Amino acid sequence: MGAGERSGIPHLSPALSAPRGGEGVLFTIGYEKARLADFVVTLKEAGVETLIDVRDRPISRRPGFSKRQLAASLEEAGIGYVGLTALGTPPEGREAGRRRDWDRFWHIVGERLSSAEAELAFDAAAQTARARPSCLLCYEADWRCCHRLRVAEILAARHGFAVRHLAVHDGEPDAPA
Repeated sequence: MGAGERSGIPHLSPALSAPRGGEGVLFTIGYEKARLADFVVTLKEAGVETLIDVRDRPISRRPGFSKRQLAASLEEAGIGYVGLTALGTPPEGREAGRRRDWDRFWHIVGERLSSAEAELAFDAAAQTARARPSCLLCYEADWRCCHRLRVAEILAARHGFAVRHLAVHDGEPDAPA
């Protein structure tokens, strides 16, 4: 894949990524392979005050990332938690993503995000993000193959947010060479 090309995943312009946080910025983050402590540090360093969980099923096999445990850890760190399952990818979409069937994946995501329930959730997400620096959460580390990209694009187009994608960095010291 050459510079500027995407892996067949339709999306809006990469110009949606802003260089740093601040007013009007909406962050996104995935927790794939992340440790909870590193995840929380990444949010704190970015200035995130509210995490908006856009998973269809806010449960996880990764320690600390199921809804209740995550909300409690975030609260300890001074970060709010909002769950908006209506903006999540349904099971058939997650399956299409695992198979890398991007046309089907994005079609399913589009259908889900055009529902009346999703419209209400978009309004809630926008109100939250306007009130406090906020970050959309889903699983995939690579935002280009996660539905949170589309959620962020819609919120940016409707409400003028600049989108910044965060990556969780391992807090372990580098191993000696």
